[in-house]
Amino acid sequence: MSYYRPLLQSGPDRPDGAVSLAGGWTWFTHAAQLRRGSAPFVIPAREVPAEILERLSRPRPPVAGIETTSPRLMAILNTTPDSFSDGGRFEAPDRAGAQGRRLIADGADILDIGGESTRPGAAPVSPGDEIARVLPAIRAARAEWDGPISIDTRKAEVARVAIDAGASLINDVSALGDPEMGALAAGAGLPICLMHMRGDPESMQRDPHYDDVLLDVYDFLAAKIFEAESHGIRPENIVVDPGIGFGKTLAHNLALLQGVSLFHALGVPVLLGASRKGFIGTLGRTDTPAQRVPGSLAVALAGIAQGVQIIRVHDMAETRQALCLWQASTGGMT
Repeated sequence: MSYYRPLLQSGPDRPDGAVSLAGGWTWFTHAAQLRRGSAPFVIPAREVPAEILERLSRPRPPVAGIETTSPRLMAILNTTPDSFSDGGRFEAPDRAGAQGRRLIADGADILDIGGESTRPGAAPVSPGDEIARVLPAIRAARAEWDGPISIDTRKAEVARVAIDAGASLINDVSALGDPEMGALAAGAGLPICLMHMRGDPESMQRDPHYDDVLLDVYDFLAAKIFEAESHGIRPENIVVDPGIGFGKTLAHNLALLQGVSLFHALGVPVLLGASRKGFIGTLGRTDTPAQRVPGSLAVALAGIAQGVQIIRVHDMAETRQALCLWQASTGGMT
């Protein structure tokens, strides 16, 4: 089996024959053909199989009402006492509401609200506790904002309550691990993000292994798209996330980041969540998550250069400024 990763470029000077990626800001004239056990080799875009080329080039539909023809920023609002980056800072409802307003004012396209930490080693929390954490934040945001609100949860019970309160996107790090999640998303007619994770947060970093991490994650997500569609979820309501930091070593994370454009061949929008994660601290030589902003910005822009449609971030104002300058300096869309 062959896989095809577009070798993406951006800017206004597109040569004849360049293929636009998903109707967005990047384009390609060549692709890397990948096979298990073999070295990749580069082929012209015209030699990519027609079915794959169509999936790479067709415009993506809006996600929760927002177009993905330009990069979109998903702002993180953790209402947990133990998240790796800001645990406890926004657990109180008044602080969560204030932080939600700040993130929106700083330019968030999507507000992603979660009530269960999924950091390595984190223990699960009950649906009741998770609901009690996220519900005030969702209600506060929806009372003042008509933009997309995402519920970051693995539990259908939590997602159902969040949807009733105004959530318009499900961010499921377990990729339909709850057997009721597929039917819920299909019935609600809302988009769902399916993320790759090896194991669960408690166990995922215990010596993870892959035959080929890039291709293994691609195959996993392809299977999850099929599963989602079998539940009745419409293809235009599916987003995928390779799951940086979820059951991956430093080498695995870097391989996924370097090859992230492969996932466009799945034919759906791609979300990348690497903000402040441990590998950034390892390479950037800091154990303090709040000091990983420069590295987080670098990874975000690298993903955007590879056509990633949605970037999930903690530092909204900084990322919005970095994106604005990247677009201006590359001649991309503003």
